[in-house]
Amino acid sequence: PLECCLVLAVLAQVTQRLRTAWANRATDFPALVRALTDNSQLWSTLASDVALPGNSLPAALRARLFYLYEFTVHHSRSVLDEKASVEVLADINMAVMRGLRGDGGSK
Repeated sequence: PLECCLVLAVLAQVTQRLRTAWANRATDFPALVRALTDNSQLWSTLASDVALPGNSLPAALRARLFYLYEFTVHHSRSVLDEKASVEVLADINMAVMRGLRGDGGSK
């Protein structure tokens, strides 16, 4: 399984890049595409990890994380089609970071 600290660091970096790229999308759309791609790749890696037979997370949590991967892929397409914003993707990443830090119930 992936190391918690590494996942936190990558989630934080990708989330910041998503927000920055979204703010600058009118002048640098390729940066938004890169940020969305990186976020999707991160979630693909997480989904692969939770799908491993030896993953020790509870089955229900593994299923929820895999669902979040599927959602991020779908929502990223909507962002690229200019039908949605990156905010929900950033919110998901932030919620996972809170959970990894053990403060999942706080904002």
